[in-house]
Amino acid sequence: MPDFSFDDLRRFPDVEAPNLFAVDASDRLILDEAADALAAAAPGEVAVLGDRYGALTLGAAGLHGATRIRVQQDALTGERALARNADRTGLADSYESMPFDASLVEGATVVLMQLPRTLAALEQAAALIARHAHPSVVVFAGGRIKHLSTSMNDVLTTHFAELRVSLARQKSRVLVASQPRAGAHAESDTAAMRTEFHDDVQLWVAAQGTAFAGTKLDIGTRFLLSFIPQMAAHPDVAIDLGCGTGVLAAEIARARPEARVIASDQSSSAVASARETMRLNGLDARVEVVRDDALRSQPDASAGLILCNPPFHVGAAVHADAALGLFRDAARVLESGGELWTVFNSSLSHAATLRKIVGPTDVVGQNAKFTVTRSTKR
Repeated sequence: MPDFSFDDLRRFPDVEAPNLFAVDASDRLILDEAADALAAAAPGEVAVLGDRYGALTLGAAGLHGATRIRVQQDALTGERALARNADRTGLADSYESMPFDASLVEGATVVLMQLPRTLAALEQAAALIARHAHPSVVVFAGGRIKHLSTSMNDVLTTHFAELRVSLARQKSRVLVASQPRAGAHAESDTAAMRTEFHDDVQLWVAAQGTAFAGTKLDIGTRFLLSFIPQMAAHPDVAIDLGCGTGVLAAEIARARPEARVIASDQSSSAVASARETMRLNGLDARVEVVRDDALRSQPDASAGLILCNPPFHVGAAVHADAALGLFRDAARVLESGGELWTVFNSSLSHAATLRKIVGPTDVVGQNAKFTVTRSTKR
């Protein structure tokens, strides 16, 4: 077994900065709590959910000898970071990336996971594990204490008869769940969509557990929607960059019926949600939904209109670089004279950044919280 050190792990191709790390105290605590279970697990009996950059997967392999680990990561950048870190540490053969379905946890006796931010996402994961993992499965779900809530305990005890809460260490804690209640919600589809119809815009919105804003209309997105009549009238290609549940893509497809519309996001749950949003609104033949790291798969100078409601967090941290990769790719993909319409928190200095990266940028709308800009490709 190669020597393994957490110091070898990097976040790349995700944002890297001195205050952003590829591993944190919760990763270490999860692995320490699960040490005995990992040592006893046979090949193929360990599953990992929500690993950010590979710390859980590669720690289980490099420190505890786990093999044939099954891994599911929502973010495409996380998958790519794990692959690079696995190559760097000599552990590329220790795991396999899997979709979020029964094959991920079938027969698993140990599940390691970073607790998701939403209860809906935790419910989805807990139900999947309880229904399809081995009856002896033990789930080690950890996170930073500031992000945990007693409601997470309630979700887990709905699906597991036993729940132990670890001692705190370095502001982290692990919830250890066992004895699955396989029949508790046997009728539910663990990857099922929630749906909601919004009368004001006459739009169905679908969302899986981890999709940003769920079935609601994010208030920034709602503000940007009001500017659609002012956007490029006849783009050959329009792109919803970082599409989430696909609201912007659906609305631009309805407003520009002659355009080819692409909805792009690196999140697997966002892509699944956007596809269902299109289907519910009869737009699945009009809108192509793709999983992509920014717009890496799109050719240069190929779009006349891009819409973007960029993130302003990297994990739990507010970080200006969260949107820079999106802006750079938008600039590359826009054709000359093409428009990038962006909505962002007014406290951010994105307008100046957009002028440097894309081209002339006008503030076309502003309210108490959000700013909408139009940038024209030089």
